Amino acid sequence: MSARLAGRVALVTGASRGIGAAIARLFAAHGAAVAVHGRDRDAVASVVRDIEAAGGRAFAVLADVTRSAEIERARAEIEAGLGPVDVLVANAGGSHEPPCAIEDATEAGWRASLDGNVTATFLTLKSFLPGMKARKRGAIVTLSSAAARRSTERSPVAYAAAKAGIETLTRIAALQAGPFGVRVSCIAPETILTEGNVARIPDPVKTRLAADHPLRRLGTPEDVAAAALFLASDESSWVTGVVVDVAGGSVMHP
Repeated sequence: MSARLAGRVALVTGASRGIGAAIARLFAAHGAAVAVHGRDRDAVASVVRDIEAAGGRAFAVLADVTRSAEIERARAEIEAGLGPVDVLVANAGGSHEPPCAIEDATEAGWRASLDGNVTATFLTLKSFLPGMKARKRGAIVTLSSAAARRSTERSPVAYAAAKAGIETLTRIAALQAGPFGVRVSCIAPETILTEGNVARIPDPVKTRLAADHPLRRLGTPEDVAAAALFLASDESSWVTGVVVDVAGGSVMHP
């Protein structure tokens, strides 16, 4: 592979499995020294071993990204172990409640979804953006979802609202950081065949869902990782403030 991120330090939050792990592995394969973040020590260590076995450089970091003190500690550890972060992928997040009517959603699920997605992204940007602005360089990729881009009666209410908040946060960050040479963009995946979804979604449902996409298949973590690599690399040096739908054509805008 070409060394599109050679000499750069990258942090990928939520990289212990799924989309985050795929991004971390691809970034390392393209020359980045990657800080692999998660809360599951064994899962993080497994991704680090995979990267190192392939000849890459990786650094494990454990933190709860909904707590600013833990993110600040993680930043200090990364800077001591690898150096200042040039590329940040704020991937950590997830849905904390199944789709339901608004009146059936719980307050606990709402708060958990907002904290685990938009608050985590906000606190991560708040920690790492000042250093990037001071150094006059950097690329940030946030993660939204097709749930924020296409509302249906079955949309997971809190998760969709949180991901929509991430898209707005991304645009504001891009406006503020652009004059300092820092780019901020977002990826919005649709159904991705992560390890969890492969196990959770029955095969007939996978087939039905794939038929709803113009490309007639579901996405893979590697599909999202490829988009993240583009947004993180110099190939997208004239791109900022955008939301890229990695959705098999299921989300289209006029």
